[in-house]
Amino acid sequence: MDKSQWNARIELVEEALIKELREESALDEQLCSSMKYSLTAGGKRLRPILLMAAADVAGGRGEDFIQVACAIEMIHTYSLIHDDLPAMDNDDYRRGKLTNHKVYGEAMAILAGDALLTQAFEVMLRQPGVPADVLLKVVREMAIAAGPNGMVGGQAIDLESEGKHIPMETLKKLHMGKTGALFRAAIRSGAILAGADEKQLADLTAYADAFGLAFQITDDILDVVGNEAVIGKPVGSDERNDKSTYVTLTSLETARELAAQVVADGVKALEGFGDKAVFLKELLESLLARNK
Repeated sequence: MDKSQWNARIELVEEALIKELREESALDEQLCSSMKYSLTAGGKRLRPILLMAAADVAGGRGEDFIQVACAIEMIHTYSLIHDDLPAMDNDDYRRGKLTNHKVYGEAMAILAGDALLTQAFEVMLRQPGVPADVLLKVVREMAIAAGPNGMVGGQAIDLESEGKHIPMETLKKLHMGKTGALFRAAIRSGAILAGADEKQLADLTAYADAFGLAFQITDDILDVVGNEAVIGKPVGSDERNDKSTYVTLTSLETARELAAQVVADGVKALEGFGDKAVFLKELLESLLARNK
């Protein structure tokens, strides 16, 4: 995969996020510090990069939509802060650093997450050069992905499933919401912003669903075979917490085979885009070799 394009896009996103934090400072300094702590904690910036790459493929220029790209990273960061809370996944480390509530306390972490989620929509609506009706479609995509039929719904299923051996269909529904929904929103939003036609949007949606599923399967695999120092959080937590995953419900080898098949399906969905989709294709294929 072309790392130069990846690194250039990460740098673009990082600069834009810092700019947003400066321009939209919070009333309370501690709240602002808590928001910044998690938003600038690093990470792959995968969702904004997917948004921009999908726009490129659909005939636009991804970098033109940096406001929306920043907004989806803010939504993602909010979800991580809340997922790490003791009442949720109860994690002490994220990306190799103490989780937000370990530094700022639970109450401030909740407020930081709330602030990032709500601010994301204000940031999104400042996207220049996009017709209002198109931007409203994107806002709807993001709202659905973040709400009860997306991340929040998936997290609810996750909480209700703790200590239980749930069927595969429930596991798929869980992760379609908790993990897959925001990937779907990122890719569909990039396509919509670039003016994709119905066929392009359908193909990119199929790719997005494959990406989300492959990401989750490989995440479950990493919890078994990953390196804690590389991942930035403890491994083996799924087994310790008796969580149902693609590995525990099948086997490590079966999970690897399933991931490979899902990736192949996603690559097939890109065929109509030809060489324009090379970056997206290689990004999906790279999930099979991910180590964090």
